[in-house]
Amino acid sequence: MSILKIQGVTKRYGKFVAVNNITFEAQPGRILGLLGPNGAGKTTSIRMIAFITIPDDGVVTYGGEMVSEKSQERMGYLPEERGLYKKMKVGEQLMYFAELKGMGKAEARERIRYWLDRFGALEWVNKKTNELSKGMQQKIQFIATILHNPSLLILDEPFGGLDPINAELLQTVIMELKDEGRTIVFASHRMEQVEELCDDICLISKGEIIVKGALSDIKRQFGKNTVMMDFDGSDAFLDELESTGAVRLGSRSTRHAELNLLGLTTPKHILEVALSHVTNITRFELVEPPMREIFVTAVSKQQGQQASKTV
Repeated sequence: MSILKIQGVTKRYGKFVAVNNITFEAQPGRILGLLGPNGAGKTTSIRMIAFITIPDDGVVTYGGEMVSEKSQERMGYLPEERGLYKKMKVGEQLMYFAELKGMGKAEARERIRYWLDRFGALEWVNKKTNELSKGMQQKIQFIATILHNPSLLILDEPFGGLDPINAELLQTVIMELKDEGRTIVFASHRMEQVEELCDDICLISKGEIIVKGALSDIKRQFGKNTVMMDFDGSDAFLDELESTGAVRLGSRSTRHAELNLLGLTTPKHILEVALSHVTNITRFELVEPPMREIFVTAVSKQQGQQASKTV
C-alpha cells in the first residue's frame, strides 16, 4: 500500500517562507483533510506533492520513492483553478487528458463513457466546455482527474459550483474511491464537508502545522465545550451571552445556535439565560466542537502568539 509522506519540508520564495519544516502523511484508504486559511501554505504543499514545485529542504515521497514525473502517472490532481479548454468538446478533451496519462484509445473511450454516464453527462460529450455551466465543468474536470485510475488523489475544493444533488453524488464517488484503497488528500474551506469526509486532519497556518492527527482524536482533545441549541422565540439572549464574554457564537439563525463556552461558563448558565427569552427549546446538547470551531480556535491562538512575539 502506498503512503504519501511529507518530511521536514520547507519552501521559500525569496525571503518569504511559504511552508516551514512541515511533516505529515496520508494513508491508503483514508482521506486527509489539508486545511488552513488563505495564504497558509496549502497550495504550496499540494504543488510539491504533485511535483509541480520542489522543496528547498526535506523530501516528499509516495510509496517509498521521491515524487517525480513517474509518480505523477499514479496521481490525479484536481486543482482549485480549473484547467479545461473552453473550445474543445467534452469527449475530445477527456480523451486528450487520458492519452496524456498513457491510456490507449479503447480503454479511455470505455472509461469516459462509464464516468459520463455515472455523472449523468453522456449527452454533453459533443458540447464545448464554454457551453457548460460551472457545475457541469466541475464534473468534467473531476472525471478528467480520475480517468486513468490513479492511486493518489489530490482534490482541491472539489465541490465548487456543484448543487446539493451533484455534491452528494461526488461525495459518494470519493468515498467509493477511498474504500478501494486510494490515498486521498482533500483541501477545502467547507468544514462541514471536511467532517463528513475526512479521517485525518492537517491544519496549516502561516506555513506551519498547528493541528494534525485523526479527526476523532482531535475533536476529543478539544473537549465537549460546544452547546447546540434549537429554539423558538427571541434570539436576543445570544447577543447578551456574547457581549458578556460567556460564549463565542458559531453558526446562528433565528431558530438555531452553536455556542462555544468560554472561560468558566457552564451549560446551566446558558440554559438559564436562554429560558428567560425563548418560548421553547427543542434541542440543548453539549457536544465536541465542530471542525469550524477547532479551525478558528487553533488559527486564532497561533496568530495571536506570533503577534505577541513581534510586540
